[in-house]
Amino acid sequence: MVKGKRSQKAPGDLSLKDEDIYAAMAEIPGYLDITPSDFQEVYRLAYQHALARLGREVTAAEVMTREVAFVRTDTPVAEVAELMGRLGVSGVPVLDDKDRVAGIISEKDFLRRMGVKESENFMTLVATCLKTKGCVALPIKNRTAAELMSAPAVTVRPETKTGEIARLMSSRHINRVPVTDAEGRLLGIVTRWDLLRAGRLEIQP
Repeated sequence: MVKGKRSQKAPGDLSLKDEDIYAAMAEIPGYLDITPSDFQEVYRLAYQHALARLGREVTAAEVMTREVAFVRTDTPVAEVAELMGRLGVSGVPVLDDKDRVAGIISEKDFLRRMGVKESENFMTLVATCLKTKGCVALPIKNRTAAELMSAPAVTVRPETKTGEIARLMSSRHINRVPVTDAEGRLLGIVTRWDLLRAGRLEIQP
């Protein structure tokens, strides 16, 4: 006969009784050499480890996207726009010839250089194009990424906590931050979506 305490409090005020444990053990194929008391202790410790894991601050290295689309400072803006459109992203890091993050180029940078105010949107740009003889994008046709990008880029390190990244994005009104090493070389990128998946729901669009 298996002996054990009848009702031992588990974390979170969840009271497990012997019949609960017996029922659970019966569903597991094979022989389990464990008592209800042993099960209670394993459950208690596992629960505490889970709480500790979920409660600690996650770092940039744990949530970042490692395969990052990027452009070079001398990349023509037409190629930048084509890349962003093909991948469906609203911004990409701009790297120099030493693979260091020199800046970020986003849809906002394109719109700003085409004379669209920050309070306006893409359809305002379309309307402007339809009302004029030439497309408002023509003046930047021969520019490079370095001429449009926002610099210096706001970056974080792999050990930066996600809570800090969330506050940084909110205060700077940005949607992504490159993750770099000590020399400024690109390691990955953290976006608002990455933070949302990590449970940082305080991030506002």
